[in-house]
Amino acid sequence: MTYIQQTISDLKHTSPAQTEFYQAVEEVLNSLGPLLESNDIYQKQAIIQRIVEPERQIMFRIPWVDDNGDIQVNKGYRIEFNSALGPYKGGLRFHPSVNAGIIKFLGFEQIFKNALTGLSIGGGKGGANFNPKGRSDAEIMRFCQSFMNELYRHIGPTTDVPAGDIGVGAREIGYMFGQYKRLTGRYEGILTGKSLLWGGSLARKEATGYGTVYFAEYMLDELGDDLKGKRCLVSGAGNVAIYAMEKLYQLGATPISCSDSSGTLYHHTGIDLKLIKRLKEGRRSDLVEYLTSYPEAIHTQVADYPENGHAIWRYAADAAFPCATQNELTLDDAQALLTNGCKLVSEGANMPSTNQAVEAFLEAGISYGPSKAANAGGVATSQLEMAQNASMQKWTFIHVDQQLKQIMKNIFISASDTAKEFGQDGNLVLGANIAGFRRVADAMIEQGVV
Repeated sequence: MTYIQQTISDLKHTSPAQTEFYQAVEEVLNSLGPLLESNDIYQKQAIIQRIVEPERQIMFRIPWVDDNGDIQVNKGYRIEFNSALGPYKGGLRFHPSVNAGIIKFLGFEQIFKNALTGLSIGGGKGGANFNPKGRSDAEIMRFCQSFMNELYRHIGPTTDVPAGDIGVGAREIGYMFGQYKRLTGRYEGILTGKSLLWGGSLARKEATGYGTVYFAEYMLDELGDDLKGKRCLVSGAGNVAIYAMEKLYQLGATPISCSDSSGTLYHHTGIDLKLIKRLKEGRRSDLVEYLTSYPEAIHTQVADYPENGHAIWRYAADAAFPCATQNELTLDDAQALLTNGCKLVSEGANMPSTNQAVEAFLEAGISYGPSKAANAGGVATSQLEMAQNASMQKWTFIHVDQQLKQIMKNIFISASDTAKEFGQDGNLVLGANIAGFRRVADAMIEQGVV
C-alpha cells in the first residue's frame, strides 16, 4: 500500500461514512505523485496527514420556532480546515442534504481553491441541514438568528469569515449579520455577500458565474479560440448559473439549458435569461413555468432523467458549465457530452463531476477546468469585499470585475504552468491541485508543527 493509499485508508477509519469527503481527498492526493516524488520534505513533515484533518470541527443544534408555533431542531456545522494562509474563508450552505461529510469535502476543496487565488485566506466551510425553500421570511429569520447564536463564538474578521452558498443569499446573510451585531455589539466584516447598503461589494453575486466563464475563455484563448458562437449547456438556476449565462451572452455564446430541483430546461434558440431571473427571484417558481412563455422549450422532470445521469448533459453543445451541485455529472454524462461534440467543461459548482467523469475528460483531451480553479471567482471577490470593509471603501463594479478577471487569469496561468512543470501540459486538474497544495504546504512547514 502506497503512502497516499494508507492516508486515505486511515481517513476512512477515523472519519467513517463521509463519501464525498473521501472523493475530494482522493482527487487531490492522487494528483500529487509527481510533486511528492520530486521532494520528500512533504512526507517528512507529515503534511498529507496534517492537511486532511481539519484544525477544528464545530457541530451544534439549532432550535427554532416555525410559524405554527412548533419547535424545530436542525444541525449546524462549521469546519475550520486550514489557516496557514489566512483566516478561514468559505461559505455557509443551508440544504437538507448537508451533513458532516458534505461540509468536510467543501472545506477541503476550499483550502486549495483559496490558495490558488493568491490571496491571504485559509479554507473553511459550514452550514445546516435546513431547507429555506417554502419557508416564510419570519421562519428564515428565526432560524438564522438561532444559527448565529452559536456561530458568533467562532468567527471574526481575522479569524473566520463565512460567506453564502446554496440556500444562503443576501437575505440570510442579513439576518445572521444583524444577530451577530446584536450579540457582540460590533459592526465588523464577519460575513461576505452582504447587501450593498451595508458593506457588500459590487460584482459579488456575479463573481462565481462570471469567473467560471472567464476561466473558460482563458482555456480557449490558449488554443487560439474563444466563446463567440459557442452553444453552451449550463446546469443550475441560482446565482452561479444565472451569471454564467449572463456572461456567456456578453461574450457572444448562447446558453441553451439550465436546471433546478424540478428538472431540466432546454431551449434550442437560447435561454431567456430575463425570464429565468424573474422566475427565480426570491426562489419562487420552478423552471417548468418557463413553458408558459415558450411552449417550444423542453422541460424534463427529474423522474424522467437517465438512469445513470442527468438529462441536461445529453444535448449536443460545444461547452458545458456544471453550476448546480456536487456529482451532478457522471461518467455516462461525460461520455454523452464527448459523443455529442463537447470540447470544453468549466465547473461553476463544487466538485460537480464524479472522479470517473473527470478521468474521461482528461483522457479525451478536451479543455477541462476543475472547480477549485474555475469557480474560485466567488471566494476571490469575497476577499475583495473583506478588503473594502477593512479600508472602509466601496469600489466600482468595473474595478472589482477587472480584479476578478485578473485573478482568474492568474489561476489559469498557475495551474497551466504547474502542469507543464510536471510534464502534464493541459492537465489543469494536476496543475491546480499541485499549485494549491504546494502553496499551503510550504506555509505549513514554515509555521512549524501546529
